[in-house]
Amino acid sequence: MSSVRILALTTLAMMAFAGNSLLCRAALTHTSIDAASFTGIRLVSGALVLWLIVRMRHAAPAGAGSWLSAIALFVYAAGFSFAYVGLSAGTGALLLFGAVQVTMIGYGIWSGERLFKLQFIGLLLAFGGLIVLLLPGLSAPPLYASVLMLVAGAAWGVYSLRGRG
Repeated sequence: MSSVRILALTTLAMMAFAGNSLLCRAALTHTSIDAASFTGIRLVSGALVLWLIVRMRHAAPAGAGSWLSAIALFVYAAGFSFAYVGLSAGTGALLLFGAVQVTMIGYGIWSGERLFKLQFIGLLLAFGGLIVLLLPGLSAPPLYASVLMLVAGAAWGVYSLRGRG
């Protein structure tokens, strides 16, 4: 796959993830739905859509599934919903995506992978951006909601790692 195609797909994915954060934050702050009900609706509707896709393709499910992956997905969805009750969409997305990346990069390094020079520079720039965001003078996000979002991001990272290949 060409670099341009990879960049375009990555950009579209990031726009979809950002849109998800904006829509979820709006639903949780501008409607009367609670975080638990919102999580349930997200998980059930996602399961139904996946079931329909499999049925429309006339395909058998690819495997038996995994309880660990299911738990990781639930922890992500619940942590995400409860965190967005107290976080702005931008702060929540930054914490979420950062936690996903730290989880996945950390696992790679733990498994023996090594970062190339440009990857290491990118990692340093990302951490630098996070530090600048949290410098005194800017309002720090609520600790409880931030921890929930970091846990949600780590769970998403675990879910993604378990679904590779």
